[in-house]
Amino acid sequence: MYKYIDEQLLEACNLDLSEKMSRRISKHVVHKHSRILGRSIEERPATVDSREEFGHFEIDTIVGKRDGKESVIMTLIERQTRFQIIRLIDGRDADSVAYAMKGIIKEYGSVIQSITADNGPEFVTLTQVMASIALVYFTNPYTSSERGTNEVHNRMVRRDFPKGESLDAVSPADVANTTDKLNNMPRRQLAFQTPAELFAAACG
Repeated sequence: MYKYIDEQLLEACNLDLSEKMSRRISKHVVHKHSRILGRSIEERPATVDSREEFGHFEIDTIVGKRDGKESVIMTLIERQTRFQIIRLIDGRDADSVAYAMKGIIKEYGSVIQSITADNGPEFVTLTQVMASIALVYFTNPYTSSERGTNEVHNRMVRRDFPKGESLDAVSPADVANTTDKLNNMPRRQLAFQTPAELFAAACG
């Protein structure tokens, strides 16, 4: 089990297992006084959870240094195929995300059915940006597990862009190389096909 996790063949991490061994099982708790930016993930169809349908994405941002004053990486992953769209953007703010999403819509808008985001301030205008394209769902506050696919694949991106290192020195070409590498990596969970192969087939 740990070997599969280390090889990113399961969407979990070693910490998850160690916690399960040491903690009591408790009911899911939603923080009542925390704001959800838009349509709740509770409204998301079960077919998205089960990965039965193609075209449902999760979105997140990855920071280098946590001073909020430098470039960040935005990741968008399709849940069924694990195909990733990764962009270097100017900052962790709504304007930067909106600008990047408008470019992504031009290229991939026809296949995006929904996007699931957390309640970070950088996603405050995401529903508006996607209004004519797809539905946007927001996870419950403090529940990163509701974007588990994104969380796991962000750790894979971190292999090339470690925490604490400035992303201002990173180029769009660097990010594109990482994107190509991950999308062309065969996965056990995909019957040893690559995300790029499955995504292309699903797009027709």
